[in-house]
Amino acid sequence: MAVSRRRVLAGAAALPVAAGVLGTTSAQAAQTGAQQGFRVGVGISDVTGPAAENGMMGYSMPQQQTAGIHLRTRARAFVVDDGAKRIAFVTADLGALFQSVHQGVMRKLKAAYGELYSEQNVLLNATHTHSACGGDSHYAAYDLAILGFQQEVYDAVVDGIFEAISRAHASLAPGSIRLGRAELTKASVNRSRKAFDLNPKADKDHFPQAIDPAVTVLRFSQNGADVGAISWFATHGTSMSNGNHLISGDNKGYAAYEWEHDHAGVRYLDGNPRFVAAFPQTNTGDMSPNLNLTPGTPETEFENTRTIGDLQFRAAKSAFDAAAEAVTGGVDHRMCYVDMSDVEVDAKYTPNGRPQHTCTAAIGVSMLAGSREDGPGLPLPEGVKNPFIDWLGGIDAPIPQALADAQAPKVVAVPFGAMKPYPWTPEVLPLQIVRIGQLHLVAVPAELTIVSGLRLRRTVAAELGVPLENVLVQGYSNAYSQYVTTPEEYDSQQYEGASTLYGRYTLPAYQQEFAKLAAAMKAGRPVPHGPTPRDLRGKLINFQPGVVFDSAPAFKSFGDVLADAKSTYARGEQVAVEFVTGHPKNDLRRGGTFLEIQRLVDGKWVRHADDGDWDTKYHWARTFVAESKAVVHWKIPANAPIGKYRVVHFGNWKNGWNGTISAFSGTSRTFVVS
Repeated sequence: MAVSRRRVLAGAAALPVAAGVLGTTSAQAAQTGAQQGFRVGVGISDVTGPAAENGMMGYSMPQQQTAGIHLRTRARAFVVDDGAKRIAFVTADLGALFQSVHQGVMRKLKAAYGELYSEQNVLLNATHTHSACGGDSHYAAYDLAILGFQQEVYDAVVDGIFEAISRAHASLAPGSIRLGRAELTKASVNRSRKAFDLNPKADKDHFPQAIDPAVTVLRFSQNGADVGAISWFATHGTSMSNGNHLISGDNKGYAAYEWEHDHAGVRYLDGNPRFVAAFPQTNTGDMSPNLNLTPGTPETEFENTRTIGDLQFRAAKSAFDAAAEAVTGGVDHRMCYVDMSDVEVDAKYTPNGRPQHTCTAAIGVSMLAGSREDGPGLPLPEGVKNPFIDWLGGIDAPIPQALADAQAPKVVAVPFGAMKPYPWTPEVLPLQIVRIGQLHLVAVPAELTIVSGLRLRRTVAAELGVPLENVLVQGYSNAYSQYVTTPEEYDSQQYEGASTLYGRYTLPAYQQEFAKLAAAMKAGRPVPHGPTPRDLRGKLINFQPGVVFDSAPAFKSFGDVLADAKSTYARGEQVAVEFVTGHPKNDLRRGGTFLEIQRLVDGKWVRHADDGDWDTKYHWARTFVAESKAVVHWKIPANAPIGKYRVVHFGNWKNGWNGTISAFSGTSRTFVVS
């Protein structure tokens, strides 16, 4: 997040699902699902933002701006219809799923499908990669390090998620779902052990290694053929360090790529793939992928990403292959909005057995200190000002004594919820429970620690009368509001506690409000909508410089080769070619590519790899005022076919006289891989 270091068209006719079936009981829905079976659909789309000079969302470092692409970021969608109701589930390679994006996707879905897809039955969530573009929030706190709201990022994310849902909708066909489970103990470590150890023994005993090792997988098939998988596991998207400038889906992005591309043969530029693998988060707040509790370096971060991603893929594939439990009972959903800054919490949910209250959002001093384990966020270099903060009126806001008392023992640094003219973080948040057969997803707009997740799952499972293992926390859902710790963890004021916005009783408030949703779902009752969240379109400004014009060096043209390939390479070697280029913001090439590695096959050049592949890297650098270069790297895989290849770069340049944007391409010499 911008103040955190870790920091869903066309198709079949709409079915009349919304208001008319809200009163269907779980038992009736189960009978319907069992009698009629499911229709399932999968879809994927590109959500990659500007590949240059755009702040990244996660580490809160203004210096960490995009300068190329390693792995394109994608939205992966699943639609499940039981004949009476349907749900859409989307996991996107993003740092967070902001309320602004949720609102934008809902507007596009309503325009295309009417009431078929709505905030009630659509669950959007983020993988929490820290190497995706930021600036798509309407709340200022999450745009601070990005220097304001970035319309290009917002449009790429909203359009991509909408396209993914549309493709899943269009691919709906009779199918089945099976449930598998596994454990993974070598892909996470508790980065806040001091806080974890303050919890009661009964909670700690549930996690003997102080991690949540659970891997839960849904296996989707159409007419007997596998078409997708969703694999939940808790670990942060911080394998790539805060010194990285290449867009990446981090370890969960690699896990999805390995399954889709390497094992299912998916080619992302060849249309909607026949297999989609999503790796969403659960209660990830205190789970780090950096097993030695130190951040990666430029020398280690790519291999760290591959290793943790590969472990998740292998555990998920094991659970997928062994999945024998049929998912039955149809789908269901409940959703409401709650002002989390003003919740009266019943005594039954508080540790001391007394009624309590949440409070106005604020962050603590220890949050500003950042993290040693995953990479601290840093302020601007000394002497450099942030014009976005200045425009907001500065960050040194008065802290009312009542708020300081309500947030104690947190030492308040910035009262986000009290900023003017609008709060810098959301108050009214979406709470949602989605049921897919026997599996229940508790969709929380925050990052929960593993014990927070355990308590919330216990509350919901008890209310529903289902086994604990059939209730999962789906973090980073539908909006974003930082962390949720237990009250005991909150008292230690580690990073996570300092980032728990609404005070010590945030988790009990969530337990209470989700218990209401669970009770309504079990009884087949509708729930009140609750307050309407703010619509802050047009309220934020952008101080990130745009593209004025592009120019080529003297005696050069766009696409010219500056440094060419060698004539021959062996497998395992790296090809590097430099081109005269234009600014990537001229055309994001979303759904396309800035590069192709082409191979000569039967006398024709065919695409072998692109900028969405693990073995390629696209680097962009400004060389002089309006001049820039693109450097394409290809690490030749060990299984690359022997033959002739070439590197092709695609770009766009902006004319300084009339503002027109023109496409160009450049091609390297032919080289042999032998």
